[in-house]
Amino acid sequence: MKKWQQRIGNWLSQQLDLPTDVILELPRITTIGQIHAYVENHKGLISFSDEELRLKLKQGQLLIKGKGFVLRMMLPEEILLEGTIHEVTFIDQNV
Repeated sequence: MKKWQQRIGNWLSQQLDLPTDVILELPRITTIGQIHAYVENHKGLISFSDEELRLKLKQGQLLIKGKGFVLRMMLPEEILLEGTIHEVTFIDQNV
């Protein structure tokens, strides 16, 4: 089912000239070195500490580890994280 949705999403993206992340509801993560991470298209905050950020995604979770984390901005589907980023991991719900 996921492969079929991905194929349809890719086709729609090409035909409508829209970004794939918008069509497939994928997260968009923009980093500036190891000091900033801007995450779009998440589905909510699961947990936050000065060493870990965990976000819910359409399929699974996003885990960011590091130190000195501060949330500079938090909107319903966007987060700006500042600190020293050591690791970014996608966690699949089906595993």
